[in-house]
Amino acid sequence: MIQDLSSGLVVPALVLAILGWLVPRLLARIWREGVGPLLLLAFVSTLLLLALAAGVFVTLYLWQGAPLMLLFEHGTAATLGHFMRLGLLSALLWGPIMVLSLAGLPRHWKEETW
Repeated sequence: MIQDLSSGLVVPALVLAILGWLVPRLLARIWREGVGPLLLLAFVSTLLLLALAAGVFVTLYLWQGAPLMLLFEHGTAATLGHFMRLGLLSALLWGPIMVLSLAGLPRHWKEETW
């Protein structure tokens, strides 16, 4: 019971939380400094995290034994919509962590000032 709960909830939640922290930090390494670029970084990070979260849910479905063809039984658009909705719902977890990660980025700016 406890092992099922931890593998079914804790590990995916931890993966999504880590992604929420890492994605903005990794993108910031190649991103320009400044307030405008920071807002654009937040937007791009959100889109990327939506796609990554959807990918995490696809992986979870496949890991639990769902055949890939069964996932696409109702069509590609319906399946992509389903997983994008799951990714959007998971924003309740990774969203605040992403915002905290973004908020810490200006401390490391060398050329721009906040």
